[in-house]
Amino acid sequence: MNAFIASGAGFLVAVLWLDLMFDVQVQRRGPDRASNEVLASISAYYRRVTTEAWPMNWLISSVMALTLAAILVQMVQGAHAVWVGVVSLLLAVLAIGLALGRTVRNAVRLGQAVDLPQVQTHLAVQIYHDHIICLAAMLGLAGLQLATSL
Repeated sequence: MNAFIASGAGFLVAVLWLDLMFDVQVQRRGPDRASNEVLASISAYYRRVTTEAWPMNWLISSVMALTLAAILVQMVQGAHAVWVGVVSLLLAVLAIGLALGRTVRNAVRLGQAVDLPQVQTHLAVQIYHDHIICLAAMLGLAGLQLATSL
């Protein structure tokens, strides 16, 4: 189970890394809003990956679900100390819950590019911050699973 969970977390880390390559553009924004060029770049990316990439965008949700299921199986099997399962589940639920509860919704909205530039900037910054949190959680999950597999 460790390898399966670590692989799922690793896949999600790779997806987050790709997202962050676009997200980091908002670090160079002005005090009120990002430039039109930055917003167009980020918006086009999120339109492609959230809306136009069907059915491939379902792969990410599937990996999330399978990773959570594998953590639950690991916990039920009792292959590791209880704390390993609990911490793994907390890290996964933090990242996946944040992604499904807010980040995807914001990414879809940003991809539509219908809001004022200030609103688009706010969405892009929030997505960037969400992705940093998710990246840390998924790296922690992968690291914990790899460390406890030895």
